[in-house]
Amino acid sequence: MPSAAPILCDLDGVVWLMHQPIAGSVNAIDSLRKAGHRVLFVTNNSFSVVSDQEKALASIGIDAHGDVVTSSQAAGALLRTGDRVLLGGGPGAVEAIENAGAILAGRSDDHTHGDSDAQKMKSESDKQFDQEIDVVMVGYHATFDYRGLTRLSHAVRNGARLIATNDDATYPTPHGLIPGGGSILAAVAAASGVEPIIAGKPHKPMADLVRQVLGVDDFSNAWMVGDRPSTDGKFAQTVGCKFAQVLTGISSLNDVSDDASSDVNDQANGSRQVFADLATFAQMIVGS
Repeated sequence: MPSAAPILCDLDGVVWLMHQPIAGSVNAIDSLRKAGHRVLFVTNNSFSVVSDQEKALASIGIDAHGDVVTSSQAAGALLRTGDRVLLGGGPGAVEAIENAGAILAGRSDDHTHGDSDAQKMKSESDKQFDQEIDVVMVGYHATFDYRGLTRLSHAVRNGARLIATNDDATYPTPHGLIPGGGSILAAVAAASGVEPIIAGKPHKPMADLVRQVLGVDDFSNAWMVGDRPSTDGKFAQTVGCKFAQVLTGISSLNDVSDDASSDVNDQANGSRQVFADLATFAQMIVGS
């Protein structure tokens, strides 16, 4: 069993970009583990099921079985058995709903799977059907559109709780930033006039999930490694650990200078430290 402090590690922009490994990241994880650190991958990527995340990591040489937690899992922990859920999200959110013992009552993108007359008639009946919804769950899904927005916001206005997997406005790719789940959430929240409950980093539901998975309460010697101060840095505050910011994702050296005085630096365990990449962080931790 690992004896050193755990390392909480983001995936997108830290280990990989769109499942393409960032140089040195695979060896960095290996060296941290050999030094006795358990590395727990804590990701706001809600789209994929956990096993697919684990398989993708295995494909680049990282054994991550049992070491991945997602914002969909954190959102699922907020559901009650029997909750009827209208989902605007991907397979990872479906998995979380099922694991929570809740009921997937509908998906906001059902209409994208066909545009027959029967499908159109079903769409018209969705408004009445969605009055029976207990929870609207929102995460990233590329099929988001105006019809889905109408259905999701209508259910929330009818009294459904609005739970979001995360509020990350953008998502890093090798070709630049694309809209993230937080951009979709912003539309639903604006259209419904309701403040969402957000499960993923940097919020408490994800911190509770991490504590449960690791069986650890004191994270004062642990690190959160991430590329986004507003998410990963603030999550370090929530958990009570140190923040290692890497510059391989959404952040650049200019960003570090711009927010040098931000509250991200005011953490329970001291100021953040900035590293070029995960490999540089691992070298500092391992001492080689």
